Amino acid sequence: MTPERTQRWPDVCPVPAFSYEVELILVEGNLNHERTGKTLKLSRGQKHDILETLASKMHSFKAYPSDKDISVVAEALVTTHPCLKEPGTQTGWYGWKNSLKFKMGNFCTKLSRAGYSEVAVNSGKRSRNNPDKQSPHTDIKRPKRAEVNFLPNFPKGEDGSSLERQRLQIVDEVIRTDKNLPLIAKLMQTTFSLRRKEVINDDLPVGEILEFHRITNINLKNHFYSELDRHVPRLQSLFRKKAARTGKVSEVLDQLFNTYDRQEQVDVNVLRAAVLRALPTYLHEDDSGFLKLWDQALSDELQIDNIPVGLLLISATSTDAAVFCPEKVAVVLEGNTVEKMPVELKVVMGFCWKCLGFSSVDVQNYRVNLLSFC
Repeated sequence: MTPERTQRWPDVCPVPAFSYEVELILVEGNLNHERTGKTLKLSRGQKHDILETLASKMHSFKAYPSDKDISVVAEALVTTHPCLKEPGTQTGWYGWKNSLKFKMGNFCTKLSRAGYSEVAVNSGKRSRNNPDKQSPHTDIKRPKRAEVNFLPNFPKGEDGSSLERQRLQIVDEVIRTDKNLPLIAKLMQTTFSLRRKEVINDDLPVGEILEFHRITNINLKNHFYSELDRHVPRLQSLFRKKAARTGKVSEVLDQLFNTYDRQEQVDVNVLRAAVLRALPTYLHEDDSGFLKLWDQALSDELQIDNIPVGLLLISATSTDAAVFCPEKVAVVLEGNTVEKMPVELKVVMGFCWKCLGFSSVDVQNYRVNLLSFC
């Protein structure tokens, strides 16, 4: 069984059930606290059981919870069981927070020694006997904010060699005219841990396929468009107000929305495109290095050699509609076009904002929550 996670960190942290003995003590302690206000004194073994259970529950969501995450768990513990509050402290759970921090560290150490890949990848132990190993604090590899399945272990009964043979079987199956799609899906499921090991440990280039939904448990396409549509009315209002003023930015926005107003506004994608085109201008960013319009009626040659990452809008005619409704859209990665991908924008947004150079924390937080999972 591959130890994959099926859930992200919850909005409301659930307090798990402890051992039968500890649960009995907590029930009595909560009743006594409600009557007399006295807190419960735990034995060393009882506290160990609580911390061990909480650490295991936290690890089911994250191998490396943040300071804020641990604070939320400690607060949820004393909220669920008031008898565990610490008298004389402002929060009532600060000591539990520190204990959970140390317990999570010990928990990860145990998992690393047991061969759990997600934490073992960071457990370098350089010594006299192993001088070639990495330092424990060199090149730390941890999940990003939204990654659920970062580096799962190989499935039970499989190793690197057997998974590599299955990967080659996928390659052979894909090039056939009559593809066995159920077999490909099954083999992709089995070899997922091998691909993640290559990505994390071998630092593969960006050109490798990214399995976003499998890693984050989020439908990227639906999430992106739902967040975009939710903020489009407000963003359009802001951009039009700015366009009504004077200045270079206002002139560009005014020209952009005049072009949009002349279109037949029956397609929601036209409005989406207008808002996305206006956003960099509104934030005083130069998007000319990211968005390229290729008018084939005016030029037969394509100049994209100096574009590390961007979108190419291809049009055969010189019309205003080409700005919002090009005949074809292609992703440009390192001077090469990525063909036949109609939703490239949602995939490369995480790269493009780095190119556009946003530096303000407020602006990044306001980026309509579109990239909160990147």
